[in-house]
Amino acid sequence: MVVGIIGLGLMGGSLGLELKDFDFIDKVIGYDKNLEHQKEALELNIVDEIVELKEIKKCDVIFLAIPVEGIIKIVKNLTDIDKNSTIIDLGSTKEKIVESIPKEIRKNFVAAHPMTGTEKFGPKAAFKGLYKDKIVVLCNIEDSGKEQADIAKKIFTSLKMKIVYMDAKEHDRHAAFISHLPHAISYALANSVLKQEDPKSILILAAGGFRDMSRLAKSSPNMWRDIFKQNRENLLESIDVFKKELKYAQKLIEEKKWDELKEWMQKATTLHDIL
Repeated sequence: MVVGIIGLGLMGGSLGLELKDFDFIDKVIGYDKNLEHQKEALELNIVDEIVELKEIKKCDVIFLAIPVEGIIKIVKNLTDIDKNSTIIDLGSTKEKIVESIPKEIRKNFVAAHPMTGTEKFGPKAAFKGLYKDKIVVLCNIEDSGKEQADIAKKIFTSLKMKIVYMDAKEHDRHAAFISHLPHAISYALANSVLKQEDPKSILILAAGGFRDMSRLAKSSPNMWRDIFKQNRENLLESIDVFKKELKYAQKLIEEKKWDELKEWMQKATTLHDIL
């Protein structure tokens, strides 16, 4: 089996490092429009070979590890793949991607979202173990061909991931609250501090809490702009819900209702009983 990876950053690069060790995969080749990424991917042994897009089309399995807007664009150019090939996308949104798949290759396509990542990006951010023990969501799997679905499951299981199934629309609403909203908050927090505080004070006083909450603001703006664009309505809903909670906390503080504030905080701590 020959696997092609389009996009050799954190997700695609980490995937390549793992796939090269699987005995049922003979070769891993890659494509990235960024020439520096191509060079780094070879130096880091992420793929066996860098090829043109036309060569990726000949692969048995094609992974799309690029920003979500790029997935929608490139999938329209994959209609001439072999009828038995498998395409697996790793996008963080799913509904618009699923809707964009050309009918002639819908059976070839498996819509997946590995719930993993870091704030770093590019081939140098790739590492073995990124996918281990993480959840991967397979969306609208009933629309994928049986052979393609089985191949995707085999690969994700070999990566030691836990597979769950979800409707694409349902996935995007949940992802807005659990993944996309935290990134929006982190960017907002970082910009708020940058506009108010002297850089020297930030360095001196920034402790664990601020560093933890602002860490996501280091994530790729290109990637997250596209995610916010594709999941706009769900993200706006999640921001509205968050604003109401923050305003409620503000009201309790303004009115010096410290017992109610404590109760509000106490309720929030129960989240980690679930996690």
